Amino acid sequence: MEEEVLRKADTDPRFAPAGRVWGRAKKSLISILPDATTHELSRVVQRITDLPLDERRKNRKDLGETMVIAHAIVIAESGLDVVVIMDEGNGVRQATLEAGRLDRLRSQGRDFGHLSLVGTATILRRAAGTEHIPNRDAMRTAYARLRECDDGLMPIERTNLLSREVWD
Repeated sequence: MEEEVLRKADTDPRFAPAGRVWGRAKKSLISILPDATTHELSRVVQRITDLPLDERRKNRKDLGETMVIAHAIVIAESGLDVVVIMDEGNGVRQATLEAGRLDRLRSQGRDFGHLSLVGTATILRRAAGTEHIPNRDAMRTAYARLRECDDGLMPIERTNLLSREVWD
């Protein structure tokens, strides 16, 4: 994922700010997980994609989502709870299936953690009314900026981000 962020920051002006703040975020907010081939990571990627990890890496399409989900599963299978932030449709579907699989295995007595999925709208909802997004105009502005970089986000009118429920 780090490689993808920095590549986009270098090649697409919309993502230039991400390149500028990546170093600070990496120090305080983000843990970079190595994508080195391990038995656990290979096993999960093989199971969720039907391809060996080294083969899956050759196709860059949705590779970031695949690797995030694979890492999350490995961590959850070790007993820890994991929150994945993802909006991309196929990735969301795969992560949701995996969260369900972990729930079923946990109900059978496996000592697995939880895999939770959070999207951009959830994060923005939680920021509504704070110093970061103090009002609806700020929400519209923030959402519009995010949509410029993420074609997977639906129009704000199709969310509840401007609703009374969020702002009361």
